Amino acid sequence: MNAHVEKLLERLEEPLIVTTPANVRYLTGFVSSNVSVVVEPERVRLFTDFRYAASARAVPDVEFVETRRDAITHMAEFLSGRFGFESTHLTYREYEQLRDGGLDLVPRESLVEGLRAVKDEDELDKIRRAAAITDRAYERMAEERFVGRTERELAWRMTLLLHELGAHEEAFETIVAAGANGAKPHADPGDHVIEQGTTIVVDAGAVLDGYCSDCTRTFATGELPDELQHAYDVCLEAQRRGLEAARSGVEAKQTDAAARAVIDEAGFGENFGHGLGHGVGIDVHEAPRVAASSTDSLVANNVVTIEPGIYLEGKGGIRIEDLVIVTDGEPEILSSFPKELMTVS
Repeated sequence: MNAHVEKLLERLEEPLIVTTPANVRYLTGFVSSNVSVVVEPERVRLFTDFRYAASARAVPDVEFVETRRDAITHMAEFLSGRFGFESTHLTYREYEQLRDGGLDLVPRESLVEGLRAVKDEDELDKIRRAAAITDRAYERMAEERFVGRTERELAWRMTLLLHELGAHEEAFETIVAAGANGAKPHADPGDHVIEQGTTIVVDAGAVLDGYCSDCTRTFATGELPDELQHAYDVCLEAQRRGLEAARSGVEAKQTDAAARAVIDEAGFGENFGHGLGHGVGIDVHEAPRVAASSTDSLVANNVVTIEPGIYLEGKGGIRIEDLVIVTDGEPEILSSFPKELMTVS
């Protein structure tokens, strides 16, 4: 069994049915839209249908079981007894199918996700390389003309740059949000034409070998109004304070508080309504959460974002985001593209 499975077995009270695709990938390396894995002390069984059979047979350290297209229903015919299941992913219909097949089911939560939060060296290397691609894409993007082009056009250009530089796919749909649209943290790029004298929030990430990166930078198209310039300066200082507090042994909510205090003191507290960051790995949003309501503590080899934002409705938005590896000392910052306000034409 591989190291990920061995670590999971130490946490189990009964065999576990794994249906979350990212967790299946973490445990076996296998990717499919119709797959489940059963982890038992003596073996790991991988269940999927004919479409994926050839690939499944090539997966090391698992027993492949071919199912009908309705894999969950058919899987119950191969199992008996007591099993844990991933209560945050398995649908109620699938739960009924397994229960009606005679299984004694126990809801379990975050067993694999807790393991995924702490990366091994191979995972860290993949994330570093994905982050390097994203940095190079920002370098190329900053040389482009912004004014007179639409948000949608620039978002597509960033997507193309990520692929040209080696990304296997985007970690998420690239955000380019100019002017008032930038005051929406998860804005959709539209046909709005970018003008002089405003901010542009660009949020992008790459996937390489199944692992994600995530980085946000805010650009200016010329001299900014005083309030936006001040908001940028405050956000940058908050981001630096957040980085200083992103250390092993620190409660995630304290890391959030270190950055949030700067924004609160500057009078922008109501304009920062999301958490400071989140874990990144196979999924671009995973454990740990770095937020005021988080119950997580940071540990070495967590990979998290530090991304405060200030959003001024009707005027513009600021967000500055680095991807970092948590250590016992200063974090390893994976996002190297400059954070000081950059003016683009």
